[in-house]
Amino acid sequence: MADDRLKILREEIDRLDGELLRLLNLRAQKALEIGEIKKREGLPLYIPHREKEVLERLVKANPGPFPSGALEVIFREVISACLSLQRPVKVAYLGPEATHTHQAALEYFGTSGEFLPVRFVEGVFQAVEKGQTHYGVVPFENSTEGVVSSTLDMFFSSPVKIVGEIYLRISHHLLCLSGDRRDVKRVYSHPQATAQCKRWLSLHLSGVPVVDVSSTAEAASRAAHDPGAGAIASETAALLYGLKVAQAGIEDVKENYTRFLILGREEMDSTGKDKTSLLFSAPHEVGALCRILQVFAQAGINLTKIESRPSKEKAWDYLFYVDFEGHAREDKVKQALEAIKGMALTLKVLGSYPRYRKEGDEYERKA
Repeated sequence: MADDRLKILREEIDRLDGELLRLLNLRAQKALEIGEIKKREGLPLYIPHREKEVLERLVKANPGPFPSGALEVIFREVISACLSLQRPVKVAYLGPEATHTHQAALEYFGTSGEFLPVRFVEGVFQAVEKGQTHYGVVPFENSTEGVVSSTLDMFFSSPVKIVGEIYLRISHHLLCLSGDRRDVKRVYSHPQATAQCKRWLSLHLSGVPVVDVSSTAEAASRAAHDPGAGAIASETAALLYGLKVAQAGIEDVKENYTRFLILGREEMDSTGKDKTSLLFSAPHEVGALCRILQVFAQAGINLTKIESRPSKEKAWDYLFYVDFEGHAREDKVKQALEAIKGMALTLKVLGSYPRYRKEGDEYERKA
C-alpha cells in the first residue's frame, strides 16, 4: 500500500517537473521578446529595481511550505538565465575568483552573468566607465573594520554611478594544505580579512608572520603552493584551490558583514525604498558642516552613513561621503540638495538606488 502511494506521488512530481519545465521555457520566450523591445528602443538591459519588485512580490505571495529564502535564490537564477538569453550581463568584480566580492557578484546577478575578475578596485571602475562591462562590484565597508578607502577614493574622480548594494555575512577560515594549523609557519591574506581576525591570530598563531596580499583568493592560491603557509579565506576558496579548513570561523566578531556596491552608468528610477549617496565639501567656517547636516534634519531625511576623507587636492581639506534614505528625484530630496548646493564648496550625487532589504537587525541574505 505504501509502495503504491509512493509511486503515485513520484509520478505526480514528475508531471509537475514537466510543467515547471514548460513554464520556464515559456518565461524565457517572453524574456526574449522583451529583450527585442529593449534593443529596439535603446532601453537598459538590466533594471535592478525590477528584479527587486519581482522577488518581493513572489515572497509576499508565497503561501508555503516552500521556503521563501530558497524561492529568492531560484528566481534570481531564473531571472539571470533569462537575461543571458537577451544578452549576457557583463560584470567586473574585484578578483580573482573565490573572493567575497566574487560571491557578492554571483549573489546579486545570478550565475548566468559573464563575470570579469579585475585585480584592483580602480580597474573595476575603469571597466564600467569605458563600457567594457555593464556593471561592477566592489567592497565598500565592513561592519567591524569600516570603509574600504580605495573604493571611496575612486568616487572622487570617477563618473560611474552607484546603482545597487548588497550585504554579505562574512566568515573567514584558516586554510592550509594539510588541514593542521600546526603546519602553518606564515599566513597570507588581505589586510581587511587579517584585521577582522586579529584577536584569533594573536591567541592561536602568535609569532607567526602575516603577509598582506591583494585578495583572500590570492592568499589561498599562495597557500596551495606552499606546505608551510596558511591563508585566511573562504570555504569557496578552499574548494577552488584544493586546501583544507584548519580552523573554521576565525573572525573576531561573528556578526561580520561587508557591504558591496554595484556600479553602473545609468541612473536608477525611484522604487519608493531607495538610498542616495553623495560627496560634498564644506567651507572652512565655524558651523559650516553643522548647517549642511541641519538641512537633512529639517527635511526629515534620515542619514544612514557619514564619512570624511582627505580630498588629496589640498592639505587638511576634506570631502564628506553621506548615505541617506530617499531618491534624488523626490521633491524633498531635490529641495534639500538645492539648499546644500548653495552652502557646499562641491557637491556630487553618486547615485540613487534600491536599498538592500533587511529584517530586524540582520540582513536577510547571508553568505
